[in-house]
This record gives sequence, C-alpha cells and structure tokens, in this order.
Amino acid sequence: MRALIRSWPLSVPLFALVVLAFTWGVDLPVILVIIVALALAGAVSTAVHHAEVVAHRIGEPFGSLVLAVAVTVIEVALIVTLMVSGGPETASLARDTVFAAVMITCNGIVGIALLIGATRHRVMVFNAEGAGAALATVATLATLSLVLPTFTTSKPGPEFSTGQLVFAAAASLALYILFVFTQTKEHRDFFLPVGVCAEEEHAPPPAAKAAWISLGMLLVSLVAVVGLAKVESPAIEAGVAAAGFPQSFVGVVIALLVLLPETFAAVRAAARDRMQTSLNLSFGSAMASIGLTIPAIAVATIWLDGPLVLGLGSTQMVLLALTFVVAILTVVPGRATRLQGGVHLALLAAFLFLAINP
Repeated sequence: MRALIRSWPLSVPLFALVVLAFTWGVDLPVILVIIVALALAGAVSTAVHHAEVVAHRIGEPFGSLVLAVAVTVIEVALIVTLMVSGGPETASLARDTVFAAVMITCNGIVGIALLIGATRHRVMVFNAEGAGAALATVATLATLSLVLPTFTTSKPGPEFSTGQLVFAAAASLALYILFVFTQTKEHRDFFLPVGVCAEEEHAPPPAAKAAWISLGMLLVSLVAVVGLAKVESPAIEAGVAAAGFPQSFVGVVIALLVLLPETFAAVRAAARDRMQTSLNLSFGSAMASIGLTIPAIAVATIWLDGPLVLGLGSTQMVLLALTFVVAILTVVPGRATRLQGGVHLALLAAFLFLAINP
C-alpha cells in the first residue's frame, strides 16, 4: 500500500488514460461519471506535480513558464471543450472561469492561508514589495480583460472587437512575461519568505532522469485532462442545471478544479510560516489565469463559433473592486492576522452565493 501511495504521480495518469479509453464516446451512467470525475481531478493534480518537478530542474524563469503553461492548457482545454459542446449559452464561459479564478485565488487561497497560518503563528509576515507588485499586475490584467469590454462601444454588448481583443491578449501576455522575469531574475528577493535567502528557499533540483520521466508523465496527464474533460463536460453541465444553478456556475466548477493543487500548496506553505510563498502561489495563479488564458482563448476564437463575452456585470465588478481594495489593505503593511483572512473568506462566500443566486 505504501509503495502504491508513493507511486501515485506515475499510476494516476496511467489510470486516467485507461478510464479515458473505456469511456470515450460512451453514454455514462452515474457510477462512471463519478469515476471519470475522480480520474480528471487526479490527472489535474499529477499534471501540476510533474510540471513543478520539470520547473525545478530547468530553473527560472523558464520553470515558472512551464508550470503556468501546464495549468493554462488544463484551463483552456476545459473551457474550449465546454464551449464547443455547450452552444451559444457558453459564450461567457471564459469570462466566468477567469473571474472565478481571480476571486478564488485573491480571496479563497489568500483567506484560507492567512486563517490557518495566523492560527499557528499569530501574525503572518511577508514582503510587501513583492506581494504588492503581484497584486498590481493582477488588478491591471483583470481590468484590461474583464472590465473594459463592458464599456467599449465598437461592438454591442460586453464584447471586444477583433482589434481590441488582440490588444488585450497581447498586453496580458506581455505583462505576465514581464512579471515572470521580474520575479525570477531581477528582484527575486522581493518574492522570498522574510528572512530566507534564495539558496535556503530552493532545494537541490531533481536528477535529469527524474525530470525526463516527469516531462513524459506531464504530457500523459495533459492528454488525459483534455480527453476526460470532453467526456465529462455533458455531466458537468447537466449537474449544474439539475442543481438549479445558473449556467455561469460551470466556470466556478472549472476554476475550483484547476486551482485545487495550488490551494493545498499555499495552505501547506502558510502552516510552515511561509506566507510569501502562499501569496506567490495565489497571485501567480490569478495572473496566469488571465495573462495566459485570455490570449489562448483569443486564438481559439478563430475556430470557435459565436461571440466571446468577456465584460463583467455590475455585481461582478463591485466584487472585483472590493476584492482589490481589501487585498491592497492586506498587502501594504507586510503583516496580516486571522482578521484579514476572515475578511477575504467573507468576500469569497459572497461571490459563491451570488454565483448561485444572482
């Protein structure tokens, strides 16, 4: 049993492929829907794990890009799969997923990490310079991609014109790449836990053989994720409809699934009094979700039929603005307690409640 547990990074992707082979093109009964869902969640987790191994081996800044690209492939695969199979009502799925990712990372991951970390260590200390720079980048990306489409006039409705979409995608990608180089090259010390130097923070890289195995299993995991997402998509949409939730809640489900591994990693870091690592994970995930997903979806619209709705509604913009105001007040002092964690979790609860009951 212990050997099986230790070998999960290798066994789970292979199990996911087997499940994919037996369920492709089949009408799934309830039991198979559950098995496919478990295999999909496992494939997502192993993909992120193997991406982290490869990233650690090749070093920065390319390591961060490998991890971000792997997570983005998963997110885009889920979005595009559901958009292709869901029809016109999925025109806002990319917006709903990216917005959900921002709310979950900036409120959910930050809030849980602060609550658990401060319960153990009373006050959580972090670098305000690095966390503030990451938060500023997230706020800019979110405004460019999710707020501006509501107010532009070139196309009716909360949509970008082709030229505006190209600009937003290019600006998002450029800002993300600039941040990666700032974090990993020019100002690495801004993003390390307080009192920890770069040599102490980073463990020795894995052996080349382990990195090559992880690269192969990463590809297997991504293939399994894309295939299982296609198999599971009708069940996801049917489940949301059966629960009486709005169609937009599908985006919340996708974001929760994709961000699950980062949430566990951030909570573990906070429990070890590494709140800066938790903030890096939360804001970095939000940044990748916008800075890489929006350009990828923009390219995918070449093949997708129908409009691409990106602009947020008034309620969503209020929640987004309040999230950034609260996050600024949390980050600027460089110290936070359970109270700040509770405030962020209250915002997450408001987002989830209004997503179900708009």
